[in-house]
Amino acid sequence: MDFDGLEEALGDGWRQFISNAEGPITRNDNAFELCAEFIDDGAEFFKVVSRYDDILADVVQRPNYKAGDTLRLILPFLRAYGVTDSSMLEFSRKNILTVPGARKTMRFVQEFMSPFVIATSYEHYITAVCDAIGFPMENTYSTALEMDSVKIDGWEADTLKRLAREIAAMGTPRIPEGAKALSDLSPQDQAVVHRLDEIFWEEMTDLSTYQFILEVNPVGGEEKASAVLDIRRRTGIGLEDTCYVGDSITDAQAFQLVREGGGLTVAFNGNEYALREAEYAVISDNTVVTSVLAEVFHKAGVEGISNLVEEWTPEGIHRSGAVNEYLLREFERTFPNNLPVVARITPQNIKALTRQSLACRRSVRGETIGSLG
Repeated sequence: MDFDGLEEALGDGWRQFISNAEGPITRNDNAFELCAEFIDDGAEFFKVVSRYDDILADVVQRPNYKAGDTLRLILPFLRAYGVTDSSMLEFSRKNILTVPGARKTMRFVQEFMSPFVIATSYEHYITAVCDAIGFPMENTYSTALEMDSVKIDGWEADTLKRLAREIAAMGTPRIPEGAKALSDLSPQDQAVVHRLDEIFWEEMTDLSTYQFILEVNPVGGEEKASAVLDIRRRTGIGLEDTCYVGDSITDAQAFQLVREGGGLTVAFNGNEYALREAEYAVISDNTVVTSVLAEVFHKAGVEGISNLVEEWTPEGIHRSGAVNEYLLREFERTFPNNLPVVARITPQNIKALTRQSLACRRSVRGETIGSLG
C-alpha cells in the first residue's frame, strides 16, 4: 500500500482493517489440503498433528511453542512426498475457495481503510489468494518458506513416510472441555501425545528436513500480535482505530492485543478459541456483514459498533446512518429474511454462540476443515 498522504488522512479519522485469511476470507485450510493431496492418508495425518498443536499451545503451553506451529511440523513430511515450492503455489492457485462476498468485502474496505491480512498460511497460498481477490501482497504477513532449499535422500523420505502412516493411524486426541493439563486427557490420548513428543522432538532431530522445524516460523499466536504492532508502526494508526477479524486459535493473542488497546475484535464464524478472546461474534455464510461492520467502525468507531449491535435489526441498521445505500441494498438482498448473528460475547452467551458459530463454520468450510483449530 502507498502510505503517501496518510498523515493528512489520519486527521479525518483514518482507521485500519486487519483480517486473517482462512476463515474470514477463504474457506480453505491450505495446510490440511496440501497434506490430503500429497501425503498417504494425509487428511487423518493432519487432523492428528493439528490437534497435537492445540494441546501443546493451549493445554500444555509448551515453552517456545505457539498456536499454528502445525505448519512447521508437517513440512518434513510434505518434502518426503516430493512437494516443492512450485507445486505448493500451483496447488494453491487451483484450489482457492472464497467465502461468499469476500472479494467484494476486501475491495470495499480498501476504499476507506488501511487494509492488511495476517495469516498463518504459507506465503505460497497467500500469494495465490492476493492474485484471486486483487489484494496487495505487500500488505500481508504470512509464513515464509523455501521448500526447495532442503534436499532429501531416499532413506529419509522412506523414514518420514513410515512415521506419517503411524501418525495417521493414531486417531485424533480429544480435548475435554476446560482441560488445563495433559493429565486431563484420557490415558489413550495421553499416550498419543507422548508418542508424538518422541517423534517430533527426539526421533526426527537428526534428519536433514528437521531444518524446517528448526527454522520456519509460522505466523501464529505471538507472531500475529507482533504483526499487528508492526502494522501500527508502518501506518501510525493506533490500536483503538484498528479492526481485527479472525476465527481461530492462531488469532487469540492478536485479539487480546487489539481489544486491550481499545480496538474492534470480531470472530467471524470463530471456533471456541477465537470466541474466548474476541469481543464480538459474527455468524454468517456471507461477508457482506463484515463490510457493514467495517463501514460503521470507519465512521463511528467502537462506540458506533456497540450501538449498532445493541439494536441489530433491519431498522436499527438503517437508523445508524453509517451504512451507505448501495451496501444496505446488498445486505438486504443477501439476507432477505433473517439477519446473520452479530452479538457481543459475554459469559452468559458464549456457550450458545460457540455452538452456533461452530455449526456455521462447518457449513461454510466443510465438516473436517470447520472442526480444525
